[in-house]
Amino acid sequence: MRLRKLHMILILTGALVLGVAGGFLGVELGQSDDTPKQEDTADSTDADLSVENSPTSPDNMQKVTEAYNLIKDNYLEDVTNDQLIEGAIKGMVTSLDDPYSSYMDSESMEQFSQTIESSFEGIGAKVSMKNGKVTIVSPIKDSPAEDAGLRPNDQILSVDGESVSDSSLHEAVQKIRGEKGSEVSVEIQRSGVSEPFDVDVVRDDIPVETVHSNMQKVNGKKTGTLEISSFAQKTGDEFKKKLASLEDNNIEGLVIDVRGNPGGVLTAVEDVLGNFIPKDMPDYQIENRNGETEKFYSSLDEKKPYPISVLINEGSASASEILAVAMKEAGYDVVGTTSFGKGTVQRAVPVGDDGSRVKLTLNKWLSPEGKWIHEKGVEPTVKEEQPDYYFTNPVQVEDKMLAYDQTGDNIGNVQEMLSGLDYDPGRTDGYFSRETETAVENFQADHDLDATGKVDEQTAGSVESAIVDQIRDGKDDKQLAKALHVLYKQK
Repeated sequence: MRLRKLHMILILTGALVLGVAGGFLGVELGQSDDTPKQEDTADSTDADLSVENSPTSPDNMQKVTEAYNLIKDNYLEDVTNDQLIEGAIKGMVTSLDDPYSSYMDSESMEQFSQTIESSFEGIGAKVSMKNGKVTIVSPIKDSPAEDAGLRPNDQILSVDGESVSDSSLHEAVQKIRGEKGSEVSVEIQRSGVSEPFDVDVVRDDIPVETVHSNMQKVNGKKTGTLEISSFAQKTGDEFKKKLASLEDNNIEGLVIDVRGNPGGVLTAVEDVLGNFIPKDMPDYQIENRNGETEKFYSSLDEKKPYPISVLINEGSASASEILAVAMKEAGYDVVGTTSFGKGTVQRAVPVGDDGSRVKLTLNKWLSPEGKWIHEKGVEPTVKEEQPDYYFTNPVQVEDKMLAYDQTGDNIGNVQEMLSGLDYDPGRTDGYFSRETETAVENFQADHDLDATGKVDEQTAGSVESAIVDQIRDGKDDKQLAKALHVLYKQK
């Protein structure tokens, strides 16, 4: 079989985004009438990649043929040619033990091709395979996953009661996908929580815009913020237009926020860096399997005249890390927590003529100075954690209410939330004290609930909703506050 020659897309996301045919789970699986075909969206800066039949085959390739014929002719039940061929390809890719390489049949490829267009519906949780577990990289801003309290590094154990422990990333995505308005239940294992818990999420349309802008006064200076949620095909253009708008308003400083951004297409981050990294310094480097490296430069003459800082967290992956480490090595402050740590580049290579592809890791990417951040992440120049209540867990209240003199993780969660909402529970160690009871009563009275001092499902849901609203409001966003603080080197 000969694989046809074409331009390849450099894939810089290690994630998939949970959705439907028209969904996304790190990889945005979306549906759009004007979505270009995969060939039309290929990275035009990348060299052609053609795959030929090897002039020689392994001596034991005959084993594959023999196994194929054995199964086809003798297996108890009927099997199709396609079933065996697809299984053989999946087996070869799986044997690489690389979470970022995968085989995508024509259906998966049709969905995957929507990723770079950022148009999809689903739950809006970006996921990757980490240590053999389906792991959330980050929920998308304002998505059902964020509303439900899912967060980076949550492991998905099962979907609607069906285990995904033996599933590939794409198989897990297939189980989570579904129609808008339908509900899916995911079982979550979270670090620091002793028992897994279920989270019910209602699928919905996921916002397609990848760049969000804002402007505010900081110490009397006009300061812009540009938040990039993913690096899709049009992200570079979106970013350039919104940056130009901020500059037309005479900003005196800029924060670039890539927290929770799982990566995306290489050309998109190149386009963004082209606004900031001068031509005497590479944006990044690519290293092939032979250890040979190539540097990539922008055409920018000089840096911007205003200060810039970059925001990252553990959900910032791949293309986001290219941006963060380039800005860091260019002398800008990077604020937040250590990023995800994905330093490899994949290409989606067609196999056969049915639209199937193998997404294969072919290169490392390196920082401008030649550093590889894989499995280490980008260290911020200024470390800043979010308030504790940002990391609270969904409260599991089933038949039994939480009440005075009880103990447990759920009570500790409620206490952290109440404390974040300025209802002092007296402690946050999981013991339901009299002070906690009073704090619950006060919260219930302020939210038109029966002031029993006990936490039932309704009270738990109200506390969680109030916390989500407060996080979205950004009132206690310590990382953003720090990024603005260091921008002008405040004392």
